[in-house]
Amino acid sequence: MTRRLITFNLDNLGEPHEYTPPADRVLEGDIICRNWDIDSAKDGAVRAGIFESTPGTNRSIKGEAWEFCAILSGVAEITEDDHEPITYRAGDYFIMKPGYTGTWRTIETVRKIWVIA
Repeated sequence: MTRRLITFNLDNLGEPHEYTPPADRVLEGDIICRNWDIDSAKDGAVRAGIFESTPGTNRSIKGEAWEFCAILSGVAEITEDDHEPITYRAGDYFIMKPGYTGTWRTIETVRKIWVIA
């Protein structure tokens, strides 16, 4: 029987997908990203998981995605193009809407829960 209740077990996420941002988007640092896909629905149109990034700065481009983020740990400064930077820490939540472009500067390794639709 398929489970309809999914728990984010932060102590036992399994093996992440590890990668670096595309080289043309890295502005500073040797960024390593880790992603754990937790669940998806609607044929992958809605997805949720955990993301982690080591310090550095990169261009952030959302495209057509809508993303809710909940910072679990670390510190990041996010600057939407033509706007002032906003610093996010553990316990902060935000949404990046379709068409968002800017920079993401990880000051202290960040871990977040994300939901993309």
